[in-house]
This record gives sequence, structure tokens and C-alpha cells, in this order.
Amino acid sequence: MEFEFIRNTLMGEYYVKSSMGHEIVARWLQEEIGKDWQKIDQVDHLIHEARTNPQQEKVLEGCEISLTIQGDEVTVQENVLAHDQEMDVDSEFDFYDSESTANCGIEDFEDLIEQWKTFLTTK
Repeated sequence: MEFEFIRNTLMGEYYVKSSMGHEIVARWLQEEIGKDWQKIDQVDHLIHEARTNPQQEKVLEGCEISLTIQGDEVTVQENVLAHDQEMDVDSEFDFYDSESTANCGIEDFEDLIEQWKTFLTTK
């Protein structure tokens, strides 16, 4: 997973660009988490809980995109997909779905969160 963080100093806005296949992670970080340190702390807590109790699923449901951690696997997915799990595997929406869900390892995800925190605190 490769990410680029961009700061618009005039507007005080932050943007995230990602490598192909992880666009939903960038959107989640930018739109659901952003500069909200309370949410960032929630994510850190979920990571810690997942490492402590890997067999239990941890979920942080956002307005449009949610985070799920189970064991060493992290899934970021648009909420509408969670309600539409019965779609055929060879659906015509597979390409769209690939931009609406992404998986990664917990170590890579934790590195991303640490990089985001560093980016937010540097001027």
C-alpha cells in the first residue's frame, strides 16, 4: 500500500491519494477519520484490541465507510456493500466493488495510521 498525504495550507484541508486497489482506504482516512484525534484514538484502540484478542471482530462503523479488523486482516468497505453481500461473485459490479472495498494486513494498516498521525502533527 502506497499513500501520499497532501495539505492545502490555504484551506486547512488534508487529502489522501493511494495506490490502485486501496482508494477506499484513502477515502476512509480522509472522509471518516480526517483530523479528528478522537477517531484516530478509536482506531489505535481497535488495533490494540485486535492484537490482544485476534479471534474477535472489531468494527468502527462510519457514515459511509467502515473499518473491520479480525486477527491480522483489516477490511475497509463502503457500508452499502455490507448490506448487499448476496450479490453473485461474477457480478457486473465487480470492478466497482474493487474500488469500494480493500483488505490489508494489520501491520501495514498500523503503519498507515502512524504516518497519518505524523503528517497531521508536522507543519
